[in-house]
Amino acid sequence: MLLRLFRRHPREWGPLEWLAVLGLGALAAAAIAVAVSMARGPGRCGDDLRDIDGDCVGVTANAFEADPRLKSLIQAVADENARVRQNAESPSSGPEIPYVRIALMMPFTADEHSAMTTDMIRRGLAGALAAQRQANRFGGPHYQLLLAPDGRNLDQWEPVVTRLAELATDKRAPLVGVTGIPSSTPETRSAIAALSTHKIPTVGPVITAANMNAPYFFKTSANNDQFARALAGYLEKRPGKARGFLVWDNRDGDVYSKNLRSVFERQFGRTYGLAHHNTNFTGTSGTDQGIPQRFTDPVRKICNEKSDTVFFAGRDQDLPAFIERLAQEGDCGRTTKLRILKVGIGLEPTLTTEALNQRLDDARATIVDASCVDPAWWSVKKKPEKALGRFLEQFDQLKERHALHTEDLDDGYAVMYHDAFTLLANAVDRTFSEFNDGDRQSAKSPRMPMKADVYNTLNYPSISGDSCDSCLIGAGGTYGFEGPGKNDQWAVCKPVPIVEHPPPTRSATPSTVYRTYRDGPEYACPS
Repeated sequence: MLLRLFRRHPREWGPLEWLAVLGLGALAAAAIAVAVSMARGPGRCGDDLRDIDGDCVGVTANAFEADPRLKSLIQAVADENARVRQNAESPSSGPEIPYVRIALMMPFTADEHSAMTTDMIRRGLAGALAAQRQANRFGGPHYQLLLAPDGRNLDQWEPVVTRLAELATDKRAPLVGVTGIPSSTPETRSAIAALSTHKIPTVGPVITAANMNAPYFFKTSANNDQFARALAGYLEKRPGKARGFLVWDNRDGDVYSKNLRSVFERQFGRTYGLAHHNTNFTGTSGTDQGIPQRFTDPVRKICNEKSDTVFFAGRDQDLPAFIERLAQEGDCGRTTKLRILKVGIGLEPTLTTEALNQRLDDARATIVDASCVDPAWWSVKKKPEKALGRFLEQFDQLKERHALHTEDLDDGYAVMYHDAFTLLANAVDRTFSEFNDGDRQSAKSPRMPMKADVYNTLNYPSISGDSCDSCLIGAGGTYGFEGPGKNDQWAVCKPVPIVEHPPPTRSATPSTVYRTYRDGPEYACPS
């Protein structure tokens, strides 16, 4: 048939012959494409992820291409995930160990407009890996840490959430929770709302905007309002001359900065005259038009008004440029030091370099940070608390292989990402133990917790009266939650140290610590 087809003059071919030739061509093209694909392998994003605008997006337990500085950490997570799966399916020795999955949903690439820098990503990933490895040292189910990149601008979350919802239905190795969720943006708000729609318990390690809330969204950090309360306690003892000035980021899309500005105005506006002593700038995060980090106007007004207390309602990555501009103006004839008040998870390492310390000295200024961590916790010679000590042991094991340093702890990302994973893992362990206590369940087929079970465990009040029986004992302190409908699932009794930089004395001693509030009197937190 085919020989006869090709012997005939093309002008004599009819529709069937042309259709046959086109079909053969299509099959040949498909075969070539498959061969090329097999020769090339799964591609830069692997089998599980899609390349969207240059970013690998989706959910995977395996390594994939991201920022080069993340390569070794991503591979370490993939190796741990492979070990967990092997121990569940075909262990080389000992019994099979069942496992569940926790997803780390965040960017794994960054550019100059990203809210999360590559260094922040690296430190957060290291903290989550440390928590995974620590959790897998103990009995009970083990943990895969799924990597769930959602784009450098957090705007590719929809396919990620869809896949997470599918994985949550797997009864053999269920997805039981999500962590990561790094920045207070409109995209993040949409993502946590979607995760709540799918009833997936989610923990934000470093979210601080007080209006970032959803029914299934728990936060291990303090929020902007709680940070401001801690600063208020600090200023009550050190009011200065009450000559205040508010510098705020004017970008519409930054939920964090907008919320912080409103919190500062509400908490300090009257005492420090912020209604008539403020100005704005455009930050580097986001894609707003205009040149970012123009601080000439704020600095001149601060100098002219001899302000002694500046409230900075912006992201940490913009603060070094502000301090550089202050240094150019000098002390402006102030008779006291200028205090730059900020809030955040910790002190971003770019704020504590020798060069920036010199700029602070030139401006006769100091940073006062309401924080989730205090660098003195790991720089003092005395033995750290047990939970912090266990985390530091794991982090020390990661440092050499992954080019990490003790200073990488100072911004708090590694600590808080560790605690967020640990909160979910503790809830899984408690639920698993209850399900499989005694002889009610065969050891060969234990009942695995699902997302709803973990959520219900997280929702039990961990603080009752003056007891803290099921609180999270984390690297960032001991703290808990108050149960359904209470405090929008923000951590309560979370330590909030006030960190001054440069430190007021040569000795590295822990600073004054406040605690996130509970309903009731200030002394309601267990001692």
